[in-house]
Amino acid sequence: MKKLGFGLMRLPLIDPENHSSVDMPQFCKMVDLFLKRGFTYFDTAYMYHDGVSESVAKEALVDRHARDSFALTTKLPTFFLKKQGDQERIFEEQIRRCGVEYFDYYLLHNLGEENYKIAQKFKSFQYVSRLKEQGLVRRIGFSFHDKAPVLDRILTEHPEIEFVQLQINYLDWNDEGVQSRLCYETAVRHGKKVIIMEPVKGGRLANVPDEVKKILSDKHADWSPASWAIRFAASLPEAVVVLSGMSDMAQLEENTSFMRDFKSLEQDELDILRRAEAMLRASISIPCTNCRYCTEGCPQNIPIPEYFAIYNEKLKSESKEETLKTALRSLTDKGYGKPEDCIGCKQCERACPQHLVITEYLKKVGESLFD
Repeated sequence: MKKLGFGLMRLPLIDPENHSSVDMPQFCKMVDLFLKRGFTYFDTAYMYHDGVSESVAKEALVDRHARDSFALTTKLPTFFLKKQGDQERIFEEQIRRCGVEYFDYYLLHNLGEENYKIAQKFKSFQYVSRLKEQGLVRRIGFSFHDKAPVLDRILTEHPEIEFVQLQINYLDWNDEGVQSRLCYETAVRHGKKVIIMEPVKGGRLANVPDEVKKILSDKHADWSPASWAIRFAASLPEAVVVLSGMSDMAQLEENTSFMRDFKSLEQDELDILRRAEAMLRASISIPCTNCRYCTEGCPQNIPIPEYFAIYNEKLKSESKEETLKTALRSLTDKGYGKPEDCIGCKQCERACPQHLVITEYLKKVGESLFD
């Protein structure tokens, strides 16, 4: 299997403010080209694109291509489990949504200290193991967003797990919050293969400051910043798949072009990325990846990623002030809550894979954008 996977969390949209408005004609063409170039791995989840990602995967992929021509992955949202029977109900819904008889890979979604407790309460590891025994899933694993000691405990207590999905990119590699390197090394020590998510950190490593672009282009003028990031992740020897959330045909064409015959980075190229990491850390504002886990169930309907993106743009360039004001008006005119409406329940912080102090950031955003 080629190392590039198609992550179905950031698909092309007809309306950028409506995350369920997937541009199906473009998405179908992207799926076709991805398969034509020899790539086979597709990753979706129950909650992606406001709950339509699995359904559009059926329409663009399952209904149009032979089942043995691709591998389809989805995830059991442990954070949605409230009562007995929920995981059975969700899995049956996922099978219908995707239109398949089995999933090639099935993950417990977004495990960490808190969600692991939920998985234990509902015996979710035993449940996915039964699904495998029944032939309804081929391989079982979990995606993970927490510190390395938590990962070590889960893998020690559940050796039946076959792989883990980790957030790994060159900016997070030595980050104390994300602990990409430590988590990768923990998984390898337990003999697990690794699937990599967020190699471009939600686009942050695609849109880098000019000084970072320069040191990258000085080495390889024809490599984009995003391609550097994907190459870094794919160079890890135990990485079997690197997921990329490709939002348009241009991104898919670029990624498949250099990943068809992938070659790992050399040491001098890795040294350049260490320099890029240092520069990026000096310019970081709010390190949000726009995964949207935080918005699910927000009692004040606050579009947190959108406010963070506007705030980050303001820090980059005050000359865009009128454009940013227009973006703010668009959100408030649609009835979304403002940062000041936050009641401090912190459900967003519990859901955030980046472990951001969202409530504090919202105060900062409110003071900056709504003064």
